[in-house]
Amino acid sequence: MLRASLLATVTLALLTGVEAIGQASCVSFSSNAASKTTIPVVTKGKASPILTGSDDWPGVHLAAANFAADIQRVTGAKPSLSNFTSTATGTPIIVGTLGKSSLIAQVVNATKLDVSGIQGKWESFIAQEVENPLPGVARAYVIIGADKRGTIFAMYDHSEQFGVSPWYWWADVPVHQHPELYVASSGCSHGSPTVQYRGIFINDEQPALQNWAMEKFTNGTTSSPLGSPFNHFVYVKLFELLLRMKANYLWPAMWGSAFAVDDTQNQYLADLYGIVMGTSHQEPMMRSTPNEFNLYGKGTWDYTTNADNIKAFWLAGTQRAKNFESVYTVGMRGFGDLPLAQSTDISLLQQVLSDQTGILESVYGNDVAAIPQIWCLYKEVEGYYDAGMTAPDYVTLLWTDDNWGNIRRLPVASERNRAGGAGIYYHVDYVHPIFPESRITNQYVLFRLEAPVTISGLPPAKSPRHIYEQMSLAVEREATRLWILNVGDLKPYERETEFFINLGWNATIWNPSTIQNYVSLWAQREFQVSEPVAETIVTIVGNLTQWNARRKPELLNSTTYNLWNYREAENVVADWANLAAASTNIYNSLSAAYKPAFFQLIQHPVLASANVANLLVTVGLNNLRASQARLSTNELADRAVAYFEGDYLLEEQYHTMLDGKWDHMMDQTHLGYYYWQQPMTNSMAAVNRVQSRKQALAGVMRIVPEGTQGAWPGDNPYQCAQGYGCPPPTVTLDPYSPFGNTYVDVGAGGPAPFTFTVTSNAPWVSISTPKGSISPLKTEQRVFLSANWNALSAGANTAILTFTAVAAGQPNLAVQVTFVATKPASLPSDFKGFVEGSGVISMEAAHATRNNAVNGIAWTEIPGYGRTLSGVTTFPRDLAHDVSFAAGTGPSLEYDFYNFHTISGSGNITATVYVSPSWNMGETSRPLAFAVQLDGGSAITEKFFPVPTPGSTPSGWDGPDGFVANSIMSVVVPFTGVAAGKHTLKISAIEPAVVVQKIVINTGGVLASYLGPPESVIIH
Repeated sequence: MLRASLLATVTLALLTGVEAIGQASCVSFSSNAASKTTIPVVTKGKASPILTGSDDWPGVHLAAANFAADIQRVTGAKPSLSNFTSTATGTPIIVGTLGKSSLIAQVVNATKLDVSGIQGKWESFIAQEVENPLPGVARAYVIIGADKRGTIFAMYDHSEQFGVSPWYWWADVPVHQHPELYVASSGCSHGSPTVQYRGIFINDEQPALQNWAMEKFTNGTTSSPLGSPFNHFVYVKLFELLLRMKANYLWPAMWGSAFAVDDTQNQYLADLYGIVMGTSHQEPMMRSTPNEFNLYGKGTWDYTTNADNIKAFWLAGTQRAKNFESVYTVGMRGFGDLPLAQSTDISLLQQVLSDQTGILESVYGNDVAAIPQIWCLYKEVEGYYDAGMTAPDYVTLLWTDDNWGNIRRLPVASERNRAGGAGIYYHVDYVHPIFPESRITNQYVLFRLEAPVTISGLPPAKSPRHIYEQMSLAVEREATRLWILNVGDLKPYERETEFFINLGWNATIWNPSTIQNYVSLWAQREFQVSEPVAETIVTIVGNLTQWNARRKPELLNSTTYNLWNYREAENVVADWANLAAASTNIYNSLSAAYKPAFFQLIQHPVLASANVANLLVTVGLNNLRASQARLSTNELADRAVAYFEGDYLLEEQYHTMLDGKWDHMMDQTHLGYYYWQQPMTNSMAAVNRVQSRKQALAGVMRIVPEGTQGAWPGDNPYQCAQGYGCPPPTVTLDPYSPFGNTYVDVGAGGPAPFTFTVTSNAPWVSISTPKGSISPLKTEQRVFLSANWNALSAGANTAILTFTAVAAGQPNLAVQVTFVATKPASLPSDFKGFVEGSGVISMEAAHATRNNAVNGIAWTEIPGYGRTLSGVTTFPRDLAHDVSFAAGTGPSLEYDFYNFHTISGSGNITATVYVSPSWNMGETSRPLAFAVQLDGGSAITEKFFPVPTPGSTPSGWDGPDGFVANSIMSVVVPFTGVAAGKHTLKISAIEPAVVVQKIVINTGGVLASYLGPPESVIIH
């Protein structure tokens, strides 16, 4: 009931709230709003007292102290905070836990307050005005939690609405100050969260987070037997952040650390604060593995030969954790997050689970079903499950993504009634050896192989939109017992981390429409900007994450984006430049107080990403122009060095701001990886230089038309097949080219300056720059060519352009370029749709001519999802709508298009449907599928995701050019017997969860590129 009430009122908060994200607001700031329907928290400089019960949870008292401090941070007025004894005055705020606090019991008894809505409801709370709650108190505002964290979350929920961001310390978000605070008499409330346990995993924490913690929270030495700096001073900061975000669960740092032995206060304080502790998928029974076993274990980590010693090791961990709230990881993997020996059989692992149950029974008693336990079905362990291995019904099955943000498996119908339920282990950070251990020829390996984002300290590549699309499936298929997010060093994944937790706290408020509001609300809360500026930030963040997700940044190289087709690489760089300018404009407009937060959360990721894009494309162009004998090769080499050094300048700026508060947080090396492990220093990809004083053999002028690697005059391997004696170049254009023109670059072939002219033998040619000059100070000039289509006849029209260079002391140099402008037949006057241009019809999936719903299910756009514009998938996707359709009968998208050609005039075309690399999620009898039809012909079923061996990845998934690295799967559908003219391509749903991004129809002109051809002309 409470969740339904929140859903009914949250729209107002989504539209008007700027202090909090997603909550139903119960806070106001103006005395004009004060009335009998509000209660003052601070008015006229005086704060209402806060009363607690002395017998409440210690964590509630800690949160109450923070709550009081938050009020002072916002208003400057410090409320008194005390345990209630026998009397009180004024209009107090009464805080406590139902069933624990005698103060709350007294208030409920005196006021007959109805608490049935939260009684026994996990982490739920109510807050409202009550009358005569205590002797001498006429009215009060009471905040009641159903349990310890319900009370804690209630206070932090109010704090966020007051103006204290959860990231006030971890991202230096300024507190938004108000002279007065009021709460509505009706208050705020929240029912049980969507996901019971919601947490993060600190992972791969060396060198950034670990070096930072060592500098900031130790004196350079540590009492940890492992030398770890992650003491309780670090963790209490993290505990507070988690609770403010309404998270309740943590897998602690583990690669060079052991939570319980690094600092003996860690476990105690986690429980005191209210954080449920666990250990990662590879660390059974509340013990850090392999670190603790190396310190305290006996023998080898081999259950076939050393079971007794391993059981004793696990027993000690269970006894140590008994008095603290914990979720036990069960099962077993090898040391260092590796599989056990290949000889391991299921019967042995089944025995491991049985023995772990026995250990829990020996410590807790025979009824262990109430002890939270997870079995993480990670990698090969999922294969054991598929092969028949089982866990007790009360154990939560923790399914995982593929480490790249694509969920591998979700509960199928037969698994949804388990007492332990199911959960998800998801990544925004991961180290993955995806390519051979050597530098790839002609490729610039950029970042360490962490997916789906990048190494910690580098910009995120998974947006809230992608997280929503995947994790909302987990909600709809009832994997909601426990969610854990691998966040690496935590920074710079602040926004994505909070959204993951927010979705788990209340998934009911987020859908394909409201998800667009998330970043806007986040921007308004963090930076106190106007709604229009917040919308600009939405665009910046959307582009930042989308462009980084096109290909995981660690896999980018200098030729990822095509350097000569579709102007792809230069458009990528131009887009990043515009994004950097937009971010910088906002950064410069902010007050000094907000700049550090904006720099951490937006400006640094944008500038770092733009700088890397510039570096990569510049290196690629440098190598290309060296092969074309262009003097500008040297300028590009110098520019690449500047970008490379600029990378460190951005790191330095991050480390020195705020008097070095975040020193080391960007320590991670990230340029020039030779294999999956980090290099010891950043290194730049090789660049080329030409001799600046030597003239190219072919003369002073270099001519490079669009769409070729070749250069004229002289010989070049890309001019023609034999590489010498090649004819002059040709450029082509038609009226439906997406750019409307083509170009020829005129460049210097050495130090000699020259002037040039461009002439045509046909009057219909338009030349942007008919004359110009080139010198060592101006080495390049682009000449655009277009056609006066009204002056042309149908078919191919040919012109000869002559580029003539005049240089002192040298004979004139002339190069001819053939320009073919093809004017197709006129379109029918009533045609509306996509038109073939340059031998291709390219269509963004969201731009369907018609969207046909079936049984309330329709294709719905997720803006900013995918590599170019967006993705479309069917909604709703809940169990009530989890249906299969026969091919051609499901919800459909129709695309009207007009083609002038077929491939080589054969009557054949191909349609390539770009889909996201989503998994079948365990549905062996219902793999992901969609159907494709042309002009009402037979529906062709496409089951595109290869079936992997249980516990492994499918063919085509892995490798530097696998479909997960490319963030796309290309489903090619051939059609025969196609005539020129109007056609309709229809894509219809067969199974839910297919995400379509783009469709490209090849009529004979598709060129090599990474993102595919730009979208074709649309006649509306």
